[in-house]
Amino acid sequence: MASSSETVMTDHPEPCTELDAFYCMNGGKCFKIPSMSTLICRCNNNYVGSRCEQFQLESTSDNSHETGMIAAMVILLILILLVLAVVIYCICKLRRKVQRSSKNPLRSQNGQI
Repeated sequence: MASSSETVMTDHPEPCTELDAFYCMNGGKCFKIPSMSTLICRCNNNYVGSRCEQFQLESTSDNSHETGMIAAMVILLILILLVLAVVIYCICKLRRKVQRSSKNPLRSQNGQI
């Protein structure tokens, strides 16, 4: 089975007539395949779709899944550091409380002398 690009090449598309010239959007070039009576578009850069109707940003990264993985790892690292900071804070607070009670034994016995 031939792909659409192979069909275009073997059927020698002809430029569209003036009536059909506006079929393609965003500056795409309109062509007609005579054997199929079908209009096709060759889109300019950054446009896709059967009529060049969709704008597509260029990607600077070939491996977008790697970028997502790096972002996930950074977020995970930040969360781990945050949990670690909270644990250290709680331990320090508990130590201060223990030190205060050991320095003042009268308070630890509920005020009994």
